[in-house]
Amino acid sequence: MKNEKIVLAYSGGLDTSVIVKWLQEKYGYKIVAVTADVGQGNTELEGLEEKAIKTGASEIYVEDIREELVTDYIFPMVQSGAVYEGKYLLGTAIARPVIGKKLVEIAEKVGASAVAHGATGKGNDQVRFEFAVKALNPHLKIIAPWREWEFKSRSDCINYACDKNIPIPVTAEKPYSIDRNLWHISFEGGILEDPAREPDKDMFRLTCDPQDAPDEPESLSISFDRGIPYALNGEKFGPLELVLELNDIAGRHGIGRIDLVENRLLGMKSRGIYETPGGTILTFAHRELEQYTLDRETYHYKETVALKYAELIYYGLWFTPLREALDGFIRTTQETVTGTIDLKLYKGNITVKGRTSPYTLYNPDMATFEADELFDQKDAQGFINLYGLPLTIKGLMNKKKELNYQEVAKS
Repeated sequence: MKNEKIVLAYSGGLDTSVIVKWLQEKYGYKIVAVTADVGQGNTELEGLEEKAIKTGASEIYVEDIREELVTDYIFPMVQSGAVYEGKYLLGTAIARPVIGKKLVEIAEKVGASAVAHGATGKGNDQVRFEFAVKALNPHLKIIAPWREWEFKSRSDCINYACDKNIPIPVTAEKPYSIDRNLWHISFEGGILEDPAREPDKDMFRLTCDPQDAPDEPESLSISFDRGIPYALNGEKFGPLELVLELNDIAGRHGIGRIDLVENRLLGMKSRGIYETPGGTILTFAHRELEQYTLDRETYHYKETVALKYAELIYYGLWFTPLREALDGFIRTTQETVTGTIDLKLYKGNITVKGRTSPYTLYNPDMATFEADELFDQKDAQGFINLYGLPLTIKGLMNKKKELNYQEVAKS
């Protein structure tokens, strides 16, 4: 494969900076670096082109895919209600399929024969990237240096980078891994691998400490059209702008922090610290609106679908027939998820102030504890008798067995 073009998912971080040099030295590949702008911020993107070329890449593509990420991936995820293991809002996982899609597009454009990534052999991202490549262009080879090179740890990579004069944003004194996009930021590894250790207060970047948040609550209304958010406090926003604005609002109130020991796809547990400020509010508000507008059976079944949808995203199975099929179900459920949720934000907490929707199934005349003409309370007796019939039959059988035991005991 000498002199063949290899497309590398390039972040400019420790792993991918080392990979450029390592692939070049070991195999002589022509490295085409691809950086997907998913909202990691100007600090990470600044000077990336120069750094990639200086490290050994033959060319670099920096692609802004933020709008696509929000519209085609994040918003469908919000509609689904997907939350992994009850806490994780899938910030890293949801960005991987769109990055994988971009890698394939660039590989086809430049005539590359393979794609490479810096995901480790223990993590989830190797699966997410490679499943995307396999689904979209199975003819491309996949190179995963962490599964074949001599380095055993990130400390080894740091030492290699120092030996080769490769500039890296990580030091041996503070080696935890950071992944950031417009939906969240995650911190893993290094000093965080001790689950008993509390994260350093200065580690967080998107949210203030809830204790330091304003002493006065802030009111916020979010409007949805068929499950898609489109306005904040009555002002319309584009998809990307809405998420960014929510990040600012939630961040100053310390909303969106979680500390999770999660089950990775490969079977081991890992500890991650996540900040998802705007996403936490959106997920909360969307759920409240669904409870207000969906019938009981649909809402309960959709909770089951949400669990499966979260697994599909976490496991890297975005480009699958099952995910597409579930999208069909989800889109149908969202036809009436239109309305506005009024919230109160205060020191890391979100509470509901009010709900409005033209499709609400809440009928105050039916739900009232006062006198009404719509509900005949006598009807409840027949319902209870029929719905509880299996319990009545089982109870009668138990009583009959009891009597039989007593007769046998007497004899």
